[in-house]
Amino acid sequence: MVHINSEADFKIQVLDANKICLVDLFSNRCPPCKVLAPTISSLADRYAGKVTMCKVDVDQAPAVAQQYGVSAIPTVLIINNGKEIKRLIGLQPEPEYVAVLDKLVGEDKK
Repeated sequence: MVHINSEADFKIQVLDANKICLVDLFSNRCPPCKVLAPTISSLADRYAGKVTMCKVDVDQAPAVAQQYGVSAIPTVLIINNGKEIKRLIGLQPEPEYVAVLDKLVGEDKK
């Protein structure tokens, strides 16, 4: 799990990384974000070595949230090769994330 604390970190770890990234935009003062945290941890275990899991605290890196027009948290961005592929806003069940990631991981193998 990569913790991103600035726009520069985001650029290096996500945009320039040339890989599949799940980006969890959250705040420590957001109760739904805390509920989502175990799901993100589970996904990190499930996709270890295939998908980079990143957490962006919007209070520490507000420019990242602004760059993507994030107005509600939690928001999860799926980014592949620097481009946003999917956006999931609010609490979603784990299978929602799995469906998107399985498709991308499968395409990445081709």
